[in-house]
Parts: sequence; structure tokens; C-alpha cells
Amino acid sequence: MKKLALTLGVLALSATTAFAQQTVRMGTEGAYPPYNMINDKGEVDGFERELGDELCKRAELTCTWVSTDWDSIIPNLTAGNYDTILAGMSITEERKAVLNFSQAYFPPSASAFAALSADADLKGVIAAQTGTIQASHVATTGATLLEFATPDETVAAVRNGEADAALADKDFLVPIVNESNGELVWVGEDIPLGEGIGIGFRKSDDELKGKFDKAIDSMKADGSLNVLIKKWFGDEANTF
Repeated sequence: MKKLALTLGVLALSATTAFAQQTVRMGTEGAYPPYNMINDKGEVDGFERELGDELCKRAELTCTWVSTDWDSIIPNLTAGNYDTILAGMSITEERKAVLNFSQAYFPPSASAFAALSADADLKGVIAAQTGTIQASHVATTGATLLEFATPDETVAAVRNGEADAALADKDFLVPIVNESNGELVWVGEDIPLGEGIGIGFRKSDDELKGKFDKAIDSMKADGSLNVLIKKWFGDEANTF
């Protein structure tokens, strides 16, 4: 009887462990619409929430969502506070030195400058979000980089005269420029940066990365990923 009880106990522990291994904490910023945002209910929402939930379903994982500030999003992943990053994070060589990335779930997209006038000085003061590919690009142009914790603050800096222009993902800036009633305009040419957007993982999580890569593959194969991209970014958005 003791052996039976011990056996049952081990099986129960194994089942519990197996279940726990299927729970994945999805890290995001919650401040970069339409990629990710916090809705009126205080929940993570947006393109990446819908995408992440579908990927977890296809990978047969139970997923929960965690939001954090952008400037701490990689340190919190490596510290084990969550297991993935889905936060509009472009795949770059610099980040690949620290993280493993899934294949891209969003194609490489343009970055763009928004300013108060079309003749804004792009060699002047340029606002960009801290730790982004846009901030890294500005630092190479000879312009003065003015960094902010959130993308909304970069636009505010242009509006209040702190910066000559803001550089960000064009997908993020389009609704802001379109809804500004002519206050904000595009300046210069679009700039292609990065290798597309992927899910970030700790270097040790190859198995988890493989599950998500397989799920992304399946969404590309059946066309559902392109449908989701167009839903959130419009019919003119880059697709696979």
C-alpha cells in the first residue's frame, strides 16, 4: 500500500510538473498600439495579444500575459520574470547577442520621421524611444538623440518643441499623423531597419522557441497571419 501511495504521489507530482511546464508567461510593453496596448479593462490587447493567444493555442500551451516598461523588458526576461517577449521588438544583431528570436511574425517595416513641418532639420534634435533600433539609427546620423521611455513621449517632444522630429515605426506613427489634422507631417524618406519582428526568448529556451516557430509556420502556411496583420494594420500593410 505504501508503494502504491508513493507511486501515485510521484505520478501526481509528474502531472503537476508537466502542467506547470505548459504555462508560458508572455511579456509585452502594453504601450505601443496597434502592436500592444492596455485596454479599458486593464488587459493586454492589440495585434500581439491576438497573435500570441493564437500561437499558444496552436502550440498547446497555456499562456498568461505580463506588461512591463520597455527599458526593462529584456532584463526582466533574462531574470525569469516571464518567458517570452512579444512587444514589437525588431530582430537585430545586437539583440541576438543577448536573446534567441523566433522567425519573424511581422515583416521588416519602415521607420519614419514625423515633425511639425516638412522642412524640419533631421540633423538637429531627434526624439526616439530608448533601446530601439530607431534610437540606434539616430546615433549614427550625426543628429542629437533625445531618448524617452515611451513612444508617445517622443511625439510629445516634437509637439512641445523639444525635438525637431521623432523617429519611430511608421506603423505606430501613421494613425497619430493622420489624426493630427495637419499638425504633424512626414519628413524625409522612410528608413528600412531590422530583420522583421520576432518573439524574444532566453538563450536556454530552445525547446520553447521551437514550439513557437512551428506555430508561426502554421499561421503563415494557412494565411491566417496575413489576415491578422491586415486586420490590425490595414490592407496596405506588409505581409508574408
